Amino acid sequence: MILRHSFKTAVAGLRTHKSRSALTVLGIVIGITAIILVMSLGEGAQNLILGQIQGIGATTIAIVPGRQPKGPTDIISTFTDSLTKRDIDALERKGNAPYVDAIMPIVFGSQSVAYERETYRPTIFGVTNLFAEIYDVYPVEGRLFTDEEIKTYADVALLGNKVKKELFGDEDALGKKVRIKGKNFRVVGVFGPEGQLTFMNVDELVATPYTTAQQYIFGIKYFNRIVVRADKEENVAATVRDITLTLRNSHNITDPSKDDFFIETQADAMEMVGTVTGVLTWFLASIAAISLLVGGIGIMNIMLVSVTERTREIGLRKAIGATGKDIMTQFLLEAVLITAVGGMIGILLGAFLSFLVSLVLTQFFALDWRFTFPFQAAFLGIGVAAFVGLIFGLYPARQASLKSPIEALQYE
Repeated sequence: MILRHSFKTAVAGLRTHKSRSALTVLGIVIGITAIILVMSLGEGAQNLILGQIQGIGATTIAIVPGRQPKGPTDIISTFTDSLTKRDIDALERKGNAPYVDAIMPIVFGSQSVAYERETYRPTIFGVTNLFAEIYDVYPVEGRLFTDEEIKTYADVALLGNKVKKELFGDEDALGKKVRIKGKNFRVVGVFGPEGQLTFMNVDELVATPYTTAQQYIFGIKYFNRIVVRADKEENVAATVRDITLTLRNSHNITDPSKDDFFIETQADAMEMVGTVTGVLTWFLASIAAISLLVGGIGIMNIMLVSVTERTREIGLRKAIGATGKDIMTQFLLEAVLITAVGGMIGILLGAFLSFLVSLVLTQFFALDWRFTFPFQAAFLGIGVAAFVGLIFGLYPARQASLKSPIEALQYE
């Protein structure tokens, strides 16, 4: 029996029980669809985050207080008071860090903001105007802070788009006063709908001068972050080295293992994000692939039932000259055909759902989400599906090939 005839016979066998074949294919379709969907969304999320990080600029350097976390239990170590005004003064000296172009201390936390009877709890960011330059976020109404307002601890604030809507609705917010921790702040600017940018949602923040936030809102003498901008991209590595040496000297640290701060560049952030999202995506895809195992068991079960039902057919084929190898090839082809069809449908369905999700995220959530078709996931899905069909179809096919033609013809 030539391979082409075996293929035709396998197709005819599957067509004989269309409903059963369709239900068997469904298990494979679900597994492949899940893999494609997870991989596509994972790549889309990774591209979105990396794009936002790239938008910050390659010359941006973040100094974070505490020791660099090595795992989830170390996150608390970043909430320390190791960065102070003394560090800002040291970094501003050109002899310590000659390639530093600008420095911005940051303090942040959550506080309730009220206007008349309306109350909302956004994130309060104490920053300088460098915030707008780095993140390319400028008010669509009003203005940024002046240097004088920062120096004099002025009670001024810029509102995120959602904060403004929650407190003022359609009413004009400029010039009005909001209350934060018992103190009135005059609204001098309102941001447009910007959405999520790296670690913050611009729509849900209130920005004030960092001096004001330190003194009146949080009552602290330290900074939660210090952002430094190097003058040129090629000087970033040298700037990181200068910052490290300056802060160690400022903190009287002689042993690098005792550093109470760590430095992040955009390249570091991109590498970390790429690693984390990549591992997470493959982990979720592996979980989704378990459904293929379930589908494989279903294939084996259906094929065993098929072998039993077609015992007389097997006996007749053997009686007219078909060998055990021919019978085995036929049933193996049936199993592989089921998984191949399921794999193709799953890839198409997964790609369609991924595109649909990316469209929704783009149109309704204003995210710069690009649809990505994961070719490696498609190849993986087809390969795994074919492997599952081969492995789980092997036992039923062998059982069919071992049947005696005389006993099979006598089977009722």
